[in-house]
Amino acid sequence: QVALVESGGGAVQPGGSLRLSCAASAPTFDYLSIGWFRQAPGKEREGVSGISSSDGSTYYSDSVKGRFTISRDSAKKMAYLEMNSLKPEDTAVYYCAAAFGKLSTGVWTMQSVYDYWGQGTQVIVSS
Repeated sequence: QVALVESGGGAVQPGGSLRLSCAASAPTFDYLSIGWFRQAPGKEREGVSGISSSDGSTYYSDSVKGRFTISRDSAKKMAYLEMNSLKPEDTAVYYCAAAFGKLSTGVWTMQSVYDYWGQGTQVIVSS
């Protein structure tokens, strides 16, 4: 069983930064790939970024590429999403998700790939 807890959300002005954290309670964290998703009001949940187990390959949606950075710390069993140059359209509830096995292009955005989900953390970007 894997439990995920996100933290780090909040309100920030456009152009600001936030770092989201995802704490995983899992004895086999190294085997987990992590994805970050978000859901804005009235919109479907969408993939933001993913980091694969084993080789640490990273993936980003076009909307956040160059602004967001995903990382993981196996020793701490944590994953992070560093978000810079935030825009109002980044406002959403952000979720981390975990899947055993590797991610790949085109697969990392598929929500059905992930077996475990956190409860979400709210990010509001507004002046």
